[in-house]
Amino acid sequence: MRVVIIGGGAIGTSVAYHLAERGADVVLIERNAVACAASGKSGGFLALDWCDGTPVEALARRSFTLHAELAEELEGDWSYRRMTTYAGTVGYAAARTSRTARLNWVTSEVAIHSQLGSSGTTAQVHPAAFTSGMMRAAGERGAKLLLSRATGLLYRDGRVTGVCLEDGTLKGDAVVIAMGPWSMLAAGWLPLPPVYGLKGHSLVFETGASLPPEALFLEYAEQAGSMLTPEVFPRADGTTYVCGISSESPVPIDPDQVVPDDGAIDRLKALCARMSPILARSKILASQACYRPVTGDGLPLIGAIPHAQGAYVATGHSVWGILNAPATGEAMAELILDGAARTVDLLPFGPARLAALDPARVAISRRLGG
Repeated sequence: MRVVIIGGGAIGTSVAYHLAERGADVVLIERNAVACAASGKSGGFLALDWCDGTPVEALARRSFTLHAELAEELEGDWSYRRMTTYAGTVGYAAARTSRTARLNWVTSEVAIHSQLGSSGTTAQVHPAAFTSGMMRAAGERGAKLLLSRATGLLYRDGRVTGVCLEDGTLKGDAVVIAMGPWSMLAAGWLPLPPVYGLKGHSLVFETGASLPPEALFLEYAEQAGSMLTPEVFPRADGTTYVCGISSESPVPIDPDQVVPDDGAIDRLKALCARMSPILARSKILASQACYRPVTGDGLPLIGAIPHAQGAYVATGHSVWGILNAPATGEAMAELILDGAARTVDLLPFGPARLAALDPARVAISRRLGG
């Protein structure tokens, strides 16, 4: 069975790996490069139980387990490690509040008031290395990577039979849309509900071995009145990732055109200097922005697309894309090859819950898709 996956982020490469592991003929289509968007510019934070009590609970718990298993079984060099995670505040007022922990690498302006997770419940990976590693593992099992731009879908007798490319066509028994916020482009080919992009900004510092595996989730009120929620993730490779400024800027058609908003990086640099003397003096390796895919109800889109036999979608994971990639890939492989997912119930994530699946739209989508 040939499965064509469109999108080379953490979700797409994880789907490719699990399909190839089970013997499917897999071709992954990526416009630019593997991990070129959010999967290469996110924090890579993993949490076992932070989605408990929501429809994502089983997906997150299964995926947290899979991350540990994959790192060991595949001998992945994507800096997987366990972390201790804290919450706190930044600012002069914060420094006068009671503290539950003292970390020797933050300034006196940072007050830690609770522990959010232990090494048993929180962990991390380097997201770009993880995504590339999953594609490499998929390739070792026969999956192919094709750098090209998808322009539509092939249909025959109401069934999706392949992908139209800028330089030809590619036939397949099933097609998976895993394009992150750019999955909105596929709404012209399929009756898909909207997928939006929430823009985030981040810095990557070269901190060496000076910071322990301690993640921070903080709150900071700017003088202008904006409330920021900086997140700090020291990594095993000697870098430290910091994010904390979001916006709703329009998503460009080409991922290569994503750039930080004016002033956002300077604001983030100033905040980092207030948070840690080590960050204040460390070299900045990357100043960047990316878009996280979100849906109207905040839940991912995972499953078969109604009225388009042979078409599937896996996107909309918001801030939990890296965390939930392995279990999403596993469940999608089960759904495509076996007809149903066994490890995780995908019913809450079915695209039919949001899509306007009227016959006219289905007809238009098929006509635009080729």
